[in-house]
Amino acid sequence: MAEFEPVLSRNWNVPDSRTLKVYESRGGYQAARKALTTMDPDQVVSLVKDSELRGRGGAGFPCGLKWSFLPKDRKETLMCINGDESEPSTFNNRLLIEHDPHQFIEGISIACFATKATTAYLYLRFEYINGYRIMEQAIAEARAAGHLGKNIYGSGFDLDIWVHRGAGAYICGEETGLIESLEGKRGWPRIKPPFPAIEGAFRKPTVVNNIETLCCVPHIIERGADWFKSIGTPKSYGPKLYCVSGHVNKQVCVELPLGVTCRELIDKHAGGVWKGRKAKAAVPGGISMGLLSAEELDTPLDFEGLRKPGCLGLGTAAVTVMDDHTSMVDYLYNCARFFAHESCGQCTPCREGTAWMYKTLKRIKAGGGRSEDLDILVNMANNLGIIPGTTICGLADGAAWPVKNVLAKFRGEFEDYIKTHQNPKYAATPLQERIAHGLSVEPLLPILNGSTNGSMRSLPSV
Repeated sequence: MAEFEPVLSRNWNVPDSRTLKVYESRGGYQAARKALTTMDPDQVVSLVKDSELRGRGGAGFPCGLKWSFLPKDRKETLMCINGDESEPSTFNNRLLIEHDPHQFIEGISIACFATKATTAYLYLRFEYINGYRIMEQAIAEARAAGHLGKNIYGSGFDLDIWVHRGAGAYICGEETGLIESLEGKRGWPRIKPPFPAIEGAFRKPTVVNNIETLCCVPHIIERGADWFKSIGTPKSYGPKLYCVSGHVNKQVCVELPLGVTCRELIDKHAGGVWKGRKAKAAVPGGISMGLLSAEELDTPLDFEGLRKPGCLGLGTAAVTVMDDHTSMVDYLYNCARFFAHESCGQCTPCREGTAWMYKTLKRIKAGGGRSEDLDILVNMANNLGIIPGTTICGLADGAAWPVKNVLAKFRGEFEDYIKTHQNPKYAATPLQERIAHGLSVEPLLPILNGSTNGSMRSLPSV
């Protein structure tokens, strides 16, 4: 294969790359002009299908196939772009909109033409204040230059883009939670069916795509499906933006073909593990995907390869590295705390399951752990999520996967921690001991009710 040429990030180091003048001088909007004036929507959908572009937002669903789910007899279509990017350690979409917003706008334009959408809503993470200002300026530039608005390029196609800022909820990264929030309601995922392609935003057929996914589309139009499929690995084609952070010497976002390994990202692009230490584990694509142990760092980071070591998938390809001084108890505690906080609470298994996993790990961390807690944690993790069919959305699966992964790969560390970090204040009470042994609690009732006549009688033996 020819030497890899970055395309998504090709303008990042060009001065004033966010401006329309620079983008057009580097061939910008030619792909949109080609699509809108020389192709029909079905041809664009077919080309993206042939490229086998998979969504870059986490699930990896084929983009062209998603577009084809729209009803043929629809009268109106809406496009929603997921720019929430709330997965911890993920920042590739932020860089795309801050460094090259017109590439993104061109991708929106082609995608909307392909799906016959005349209105696009960009749902942007609230904390991306700089990105919001850049996008508003870029949209104004594109509209003034005729790349947006009425009768674009004389094609008869109309399009406008509106930026909607989220309110800091992780759950709004789920497409139907995003739609509910966009409509001004609480960000609760919807029961499906109906799917957004049939009944989405404002009850109209809606396509929901990720920022990086749409940034790939202009290059597919320009260079063709065969070029796109010449990059990456089977079933995982094209370029990908990988974020690397955590215990590395250089935190970066780098564009590479799908299928690069964690080890290459750490050693070649992130300058190795910091402080001369070794890697103990790495999160391959956001904490909801699980993690790789040090022995699994040569696993290809693509949509298929990460299933072998037990990860949920590629996710956002945001790699977080942990050195050999990291406590996996601390790591899992932080994961559980995050998901317990971010669960919307709509589904009982997720609301209660994430809360109890967090409480159990909090007690283990504080010195009140029991060996049986580890099996209880695994049991809880195995019984929540859309994979066992107990919740509406996949947040519960994302909460469960770190628990499954960490306890499968680092259980010995948890067992040692429980043995060596016992806190006397968590010792079982006499009442708890009797309940645990199936004994009657009646002998303890006078003490519990305070009727001891001023003296504490001896407690019955257990």
